[in-house]
Amino acid sequence: MSDENNGTTGALAGKIMCHAMWARDGRQLADFYATALGTEVSQTYPGENGAEAACAFYVNGAMYLFYTSPSYRAPRWPEEELPFHMDFSFPDVTAAEKRLAELGATKPGHQPGGKHWTVLFDPSGQPFCIHGTR
Repeated sequence: MSDENNGTTGALAGKIMCHAMWARDGRQLADFYATALGTEVSQTYPGENGAEAACAFYVNGAMYLFYTSPSYRAPRWPEEELPFHMDFSFPDVTAAEKRLAELGATKPGHQPGGKHWTVLFDPSGQPFCIHGTR
C-alpha cells in the first residue's frame, strides 16, 4: 500500500473503536446486546429534541452504540444480502439461545450453518449468529 501524498508504504494498524447499529428502538437493542455480552448500557446521548437518541456500552475497550431511527427497516434475510452481521460465542450455546429468546431474539427457519452455528434475529430484525466456544 502506498500513500501518494508522502511516498510512505506499510501496513496500517487501526483498531475498531466503535460498532454502531440502528434500530427503531435503539435503547431496546442496546439493552439486548448489553445483556447478551454480560454488561449494561453505560451512556446515553440526546438527539436534537433532547430525547434519548443513542445508547452505548463498552466491551474490551470497544464501544457498541445503538441509534434510534424511526425509518429503520430490518433486512429481509435471506432474500437480501447483509452488509454485515455479528457472531457471538458462548460456552453453552443451547442455554444462550434460550436466554436470548427470552430477551427478544427469534429463530428463523433458514439455518445455513447446520450444526456449526445458529442464526437468530435480534429484536430489531437484524440477523446474528451464535456458536459454541471454540
